[in-house]
Amino acid sequence: MLADYHVHTIFSDDSLYPMEDVVKDAIQLGLDEICFTDHVDYGIKADWDSGEPITYRNGEPIANVDYPRYVEQIRMLQNLYGNRIAIRLGLEFGVQRHTIPQFQSLFGRYPFDFIILSVHQVADKEFWTQDFQKGRSQKEYNESYYEEMLYLVNHFSDYSVLGHMDLIVRYDEMGVYPFEKVKPLIEEILKKVIRDGKGIEVNTSCHRYGLADSTPSRAILRLYHQLGGQIITIGSDSHKPEHLGTHIEAAKELLRSIGFKSFCTFNQMQPIFHPLWFSES
Repeated sequence: MLADYHVHTIFSDDSLYPMEDVVKDAIQLGLDEICFTDHVDYGIKADWDSGEPITYRNGEPIANVDYPRYVEQIRMLQNLYGNRIAIRLGLEFGVQRHTIPQFQSLFGRYPFDFIILSVHQVADKEFWTQDFQKGRSQKEYNESYYEEMLYLVNHFSDYSVLGHMDLIVRYDEMGVYPFEKVKPLIEEILKKVIRDGKGIEVNTSCHRYGLADSTPSRAILRLYHQLGGQIITIGSDSHKPEHLGTHIEAAKELLRSIGFKSFCTFNQMQPIFHPLWFSES
């Protein structure tokens, strides 16, 4: 069973990958299932029908998903290619504490199969631009990142898994902050995730970003396993054809080495468990 559960398309503001091309490429790669998870980031991006002005970068709109067109396109592709590959309806929610009501409203509008909860910004400040880190010590911005995540899992439940849980590592110009210093926060987050029947993802983009560890780190994955976590998905976080489906087998091997017995896909927000066999066709 090969599934990619973190896939972006032209409906995300940072991708130009046509949705039908993604499906064709996934079939060519031998994937059995994909879930489209395009970006929604309230607080820093507007909806197309919000009445707010849409900003542009390099001629491309900086906006959230055009939801009616997105759902219509996925339904069309399910009809066209559903006998060759399973295609699921998802989104990646870039939630902040002050945007929770907007995401709760959006979740109720469509019959999603899967939702990734990601922390992309805090107080509308981006990590990749260093706006969030500016003026803070490494301790302060790492702790603030996980404190935001803890607040979210305690106050928002319309999600399936936490995405790239230690994303802050990718943008930490000071190096990797010691795990033990944030372990209490991470453990509290994971315990709440497990209690609520949610999960986490393995995000294979760590390979293309040249990170020294997996995303999330092996330490986080081991802790999740030790705490009894079982729901885990694998996604490439693809934005281009060369990203799609990459390093999925390596992620499975990593999970097996830690002691996980299965990984998950989703249908109608319910996890489906698949065994992590040592050899798969």
